[in-house]
Amino acid sequence: MEQIAAALGDTARWRIVELLAERPRSVGELAESTGLRQPQTTKHLQSLARAGLVTVFPLGQRRVYALESAPLRSLEQRLHGLIETIDAHSDERDVLARYRAAIESESELANRERWADGRAFTFERTLPAAPDTVWHYWIEPELLESWWAPTTMTITDCRIEPRPGGDAVLEYLDADGRRYRSQGRVHTALEPEHLVFDLSVLDAAGAVSFTGNYDLTLTAAPEGTRLRLDLTITDTAVEAVPYIAGIEAGWSQVLDNLINTITIEKEVQP
Repeated sequence: MEQIAAALGDTARWRIVELLAERPRSVGELAESTGLRQPQTTKHLQSLARAGLVTVFPLGQRRVYALESAPLRSLEQRLHGLIETIDAHSDERDVLARYRAAIESESELANRERWADGRAFTFERTLPAAPDTVWHYWIEPELLESWWAPTTMTITDCRIEPRPGGDAVLEYLDADGRRYRSQGRVHTALEPEHLVFDLSVLDAAGAVSFTGNYDLTLTAAPEGTRLRLDLTITDTAVEAVPYIAGIEAGWSQVLDNLINTITIEKEVQP
């Protein structure tokens, strides 16, 4: 398949393929129609033949080339599969587009320190598990690690110690190996319904980019648990633009991860 794609990647060869799609032609005809010299045309035909795209028919002193449809149909199927995959994951492209727009918008506001202080967000979800189960997904490191980062990230340290003064830490690597760390303290931990903590996002030098103040409530519901997460921003540095811009999409994604993780766990339990 790579050989077919490479053969079709040349403009001159693509024009030859278009001409042969109409009918078989000789080297001389192809050279005249493309404006190439015959030796050049012959070399292009040889490349197409090696890729299985054309067949040569010796007819006495003439050599006539015909296009083969089977390799093109195989390429069509591969391309169709790619298109279906792109369409199936179009929401991820949309997230990137919204994130870029958010960065541009936030950049216009970030002209001073603490420019986003007081910014508030609220996230709500209904989860298919009892509050005590959901609680454990927040305070047990192995369970927390299973959902508490976008899927493209690798968590290297995460914990929320469910006691006043306990550590709150999230550290992960992106696909390029860059490290991101957030750390803070737990203020309230009332199992299994209320968890309050803060997390300061640190830059490469260890300085605070911004602090997120989180208030999590879990309420029993007929469907399982209603989750509400309130987030307020403080200590905002000018350089925090990409972090602030990604809060809405990032937390929406990881909370969806939490729902999916709990749902899958329920399905595999005997």
